[in-house]
Amino acid sequence: MRWLREHLVLILGMLVLLYTFVPIAVVVLMSFNDPATRNVYRFDGFTLDNWINMCGPETEGMCESLWLSVRIGLLATVVATAIGTLAAFALVRWDFPGRSSSNLLIFLPMAAPEIVLGSSLLALFVQAGFAGQLGFWTIFIAHVMFCLSFVVVTVRARLAGMNDTLEQAAQDLYATPAQTFWRVTFPLVLPGIFGAALLSFALSFDDFIITNLNSGSETTFPMYVWGQARVGVPMQVNVVGTLMLVVALVVVVVGEANNRRRAAALTK
Repeated sequence: MRWLREHLVLILGMLVLLYTFVPIAVVVLMSFNDPATRNVYRFDGFTLDNWINMCGPETEGMCESLWLSVRIGLLATVVATAIGTLAAFALVRWDFPGRSSSNLLIFLPMAAPEIVLGSSLLALFVQAGFAGQLGFWTIFIAHVMFCLSFVVVTVRARLAGMNDTLEQAAQDLYATPAQTFWRVTFPLVLPGIFGAALLSFALSFDDFIITNLNSGSETTFPMYVWGQARVGVPMQVNVVGTLMLVVALVVVVVGEANNRRRAAALTK
């Protein structure tokens, strides 16, 4: 009992992680599944055909919807990260009228339900005369809108935790403001910007409610999965989920290895 009390927090943490990873393990397992029927979601046999024929006849439209989600996600990530980073610098480094109100307004898109944001954006597009032009660009605008708050919050947290000693040292060594920013400030805040970009892409790629209300005739990957769920989800959907998991793990491992390499170089 004494050992159990001393390790209770660790045991609970491991159970929570296990509970979180079980659905991910099911997705990976089902990517190699050879189902007897699409109406019953169970593992019937091992196969590699799902990976070899990911864009086969039985998954008509899946790869097109996947490519659409990737394009929108990348474009929305670039724009939201750029604007959000500038906004975070303004909120942390400068004092201007309305700064407190701006900090409050940043959280509103994060706190509001997605159905409210989606319907409000749809009403805005209709009032602006884009009712018959809903599609790629309206989805893009909507994704930039709700990703922006997450970027500002993430980058601002990184800036607020930074010590300006190195920046002051660079200025004492006669570095110009531009040199100080690009050689000192930007490298220090880059991990926060990179994390915000990854979060933005994940949110954009995964969004369904806001996208469904403002997509028009376009079909993103989450909308394709939702449509196929009524007749039976093809196993190739699990292949896409596994690939996304592998890409995310590679990015995290490479980033952690790079951080450790830099830390080791500084200690030498």
